[in-house]
Amino acid sequence: MQDFAAIDFETANGERSSICSIGVVIVREGRIVDKYYSLIKPEPAYYNYWCSRVHGLCAADTEEAPIFPTVWKQIEPLIEGLPLVAHNKAFDESCLKAAFRVYQMDYPDYKFHCTCVASRKVWPEGRHNLDTIAARCGYDLTNHHHALADAEACAAIALEIL
Repeated sequence: MQDFAAIDFETANGERSSICSIGVVIVREGRIVDKYYSLIKPEPAYYNYWCSRVHGLCAADTEEAPIFPTVWKQIEPLIEGLPLVAHNKAFDESCLKAAFRVYQMDYPDYKFHCTCVASRKVWPEGRHNLDTIAARCGYDLTNHHHALADAEACAAIALEIL
């Protein structure tokens, strides 16, 4: 796969719609051509301890951030016509669909590919979390759970094994 958009979401709480940050990496002809990152005011707008512990974000970080529809208007032209790629697509795709539902937006039925599922086919043994698979593909994920860093790692994996 040479043309795609790698995408990653972080959430504020257990609700999939509570996206608090997004990272997108645009790949065309096998090369990264654009990157996008934004904080997002989550909906519902509260943080739980466990999510904050994972990604380090809290309510003060996103208090003045734009809401999802505003951010998505900026992303939409970047990803037009591209399949989306995520590591554990079940999570990221469900977040995207939940945000579209909450904001009553028409979901365009994006095509998703999963680098986690693909990695299990390539390497049936061992762990398949993002940082482990990124390392196997030669990518050093030093800022794990930052949405853009995770999207970059996902892009590196996709270029290697998809």
